[in-house]
Amino acid sequence: MKIRLFTLPNMLTLANLCAGAAAVIFALQYHAYETAFWLIIAAAVCDFFDGFAARLLGQTSPLGVQLDSLADDISFGLAPAAVMYDLYIHSTSYYNLSADVMEPLRFVVLIIAAFSALRLAKFNIDTTQTTEFEGLPTPANALMLMSLATLVEQGEVAISQEHILLIAVAASLLLISPIRMFALKFKGFGLRGNMLRYGFLAVALLIIIFVPTYSVLAIIVLYIVLSTLRWLCCRSDYKA
Repeated sequence: MKIRLFTLPNMLTLANLCAGAAAVIFALQYHAYETAFWLIIAAAVCDFFDGFAARLLGQTSPLGVQLDSLADDISFGLAPAAVMYDLYIHSTSYYNLSADVMEPLRFVVLIIAAFSALRLAKFNIDTTQTTEFEGLPTPANALMLMSLATLVEQGEVAISQEHILLIAVAASLLLISPIRMFALKFKGFGLRGNMLRYGFLAVALLIIIFVPTYSVLAIIVLYIVLSTLRWLCCRSDYKA
């Protein structure tokens, strides 16, 4: 079987992977969280267009599917884990706990990478996630954590080691949660079936206009809250 390695979709996927790897380096070596954040933005753009290009050019392949998941776990799993790890070791304990207690706990943040891998593997074999997602998508989780770290770097937010551990665990659990998250896939241009999506985009636009500094973090938190409320209200439909 002849396998084409260097197709345009695969090159975009590799660009995604390289951006994620670079984000890890900038986080751990230079403590440059904002740079790492923009690299993950670039990775997310590549992640969107690799699938689009594959469908447009008729170059979808099993290799591309596997490569995409590997790249995504680097960019949206390992990179945010590295950022939170570096943020943790440069933060202090809220309760002034000793280094003997807090230092070993820094490795807890690595569950972000592990649970991202679980989320991606589950997505690959779950046929129910075509119009919506089960659990928080890994790109959204990565951008949420990276934007938080950027706000800390900019002095907009103060955070302790305990907070970082709680956020890492909560974000990881969201990745594999049963919560059904809506996708921004519109059913035509009418309001019917699209009210939630249009409402979300309208509020997101207001957030960008009025609180641009916190916009990425706020929009993703809004997405999680709306998806959770929708899931709680419609759980009987999913069980049926």
